Amino acid sequence: MNAEKLSALQIDRAHKQRPTGTLWIIFIVVIVATLGAVYLARPKAGDDVRRLKPDANTAVGSSKSPATAGPAAGAAPASSATNTGREPTAGNVVLTVSGYIINRERIEISPRFMGVVKWIGVKKGDAVTNGQVVVLLDDTEYQARLMQADGAVANAKVNVAKAELDSERVSQLAKTDIASKEAMDNARLGLEATRAVLKEVEGAHALAQTYVDWCIIRSPINGVVLEKLVDPNELVVPQSFGGGRGPSTALIAVADTKDLQVEIDLNEADLSKISLNQKCRVSPEAYLDKTYEGYVAEIAPEANRAKGTLQIKVQILNPDKFLTPELSAKVEFLR
Repeated sequence: MNAEKLSALQIDRAHKQRPTGTLWIIFIVVIVATLGAVYLARPKAGDDVRRLKPDANTAVGSSKSPATAGPAAGAAPASSATNTGREPTAGNVVLTVSGYIINRERIEISPRFMGVVKWIGVKKGDAVTNGQVVVLLDDTEYQARLMQADGAVANAKVNVAKAELDSERVSQLAKTDIASKEAMDNARLGLEATRAVLKEVEGAHALAQTYVDWCIIRSPINGVVLEKLVDPNELVVPQSFGGGRGPSTALIAVADTKDLQVEIDLNEADLSKISLNQKCRVSPEAYLDKTYEGYVAEIAPEANRAKGTLQIKVQILNPDKFLTPELSAKVEFLR
């Protein structure tokens, strides 16, 4: 009886074998995790390079590789305070800032008197030469005044000729005592009076001719038309009397494209690095591969208190077509 109970409780040998599939899966997961940890813990190239914060004597934006970490013997450290964030191109750059290319002189041609535009022969971008006729004003009134002055001059010349003849006759008569001395003096004074009148009308004629000449507007320089400010049949005056709806006060604006500067608002903290006639390098932002020589031509005598800046103008030597006024440029001030 007991033997049968023990036989019932005994486990069959075929059921004692443990499943091995799950155990292999566990082993594989452990191996993959171990390999991943080893890969992540492996040191990478460049991990041993320490990056130091640049000090005050290091140029802004400069970086050194291990091979070039040490400066050359005897070389002075180049400092650069930039508004553009770009690295200086050479060790002798003491300051790099940005500014705007401008024409050194912008000339707005205005009339000398109130008039009406009769003809304008240029447009924006046209090249002009010194003395070239660019605008004609209506000169009808002044031509009439000139004709009137011509008549007055002719009449005065006739009177002078008559007075000269009278004076000569009286002088001849005075020699024979036919004419009195008083008559001779009157003739002489009459001649001087007519000559004075002639001079007066000749001055009026010159004034009328001047107004006629002023109706012809010429370019004062060799340059380019920056802006055309009027059109034919518009009224123009030499000055504005206030308001935005009045007549134009200028005809065209011209400038010499071969006389360019860079205008810079320099921070007051950088003024000690700038001096008059200091050499510079100019690079237009549109063509950074092009550089131009220049020098500090002007330092403003008064600062802008609100901005804390001082205006500097750098003259560009030998500008070309790649320098466009009012575009920005980078200026490097050399040591």
